[in-house]
Amino acid sequence: MTGYRTVARDAEAEIEVRRSRFLCTLARVEDEPAARAVVDRLRATHWDARHHCTAFVLGPPPAPVERSSDDGEPAGTAGAPMLEVLRGWHGEGVSDVVAVVTRWFGGTLLGAGGLVRAYGDAVRAGLEVAGTLRRELLREELLEVDHTDAGRVETALRQRGVAVLDTTYGARVGLLLGVPPAEEPRLHALVAELTGGRSQARAIGERWTDVAS
Repeated sequence: MTGYRTVARDAEAEIEVRRSRFLCTLARVEDEPAARAVVDRLRATHWDARHHCTAFVLGPPPAPVERSSDDGEPAGTAGAPMLEVLRGWHGEGVSDVVAVVTRWFGGTLLGAGGLVRAYGDAVRAGLEVAGTLRRELLREELLEVDHTDAGRVETALRQRGVAVLDTTYGARVGLLLGVPPAEEPRLHALVAELTGGRSQARAIGERWTDVAS
């Protein structure tokens, strides 16, 4: 797996079903403590609400961390349908996100089916507002070149679509490059061409980075 989707921005959306209000809050998060901090903040902010149902997905497929809570609603009517929306959004799902649906009871019971629809629809409305972007895995490669070649090589790499993540200066100039795993052979060939075979890029790590949808 070299890529997955997440939310483009934090967002809120509210729907009303038979006088009950369902406020969905979506937040981009990196880990479980951050997700739970969002839930705690919303509980404190919306202290007058009866339920704060939650679902979150963290990390890349195929084995993200997933959690959900019905927070007092009948079992399986809130957290599970919220999680299903996150898993299946536009056929690909979203990760690194927590969804909290805060409900103010309107006095009319909705029944199990009504709750499932309402909580799922609230998350869908939130995702429409948030939008999505793609996260791609980049291999980090360090290329060291002489000072006299650094400007020319860096410019040529950027012109050919190679991400230059950082530049450091010492006895030689270090260019930290980011490249999708499938593009590593192309990068190595390009470096050989630009440096006349005098320098080679070497892998030193990897990172996930946001890219435009």
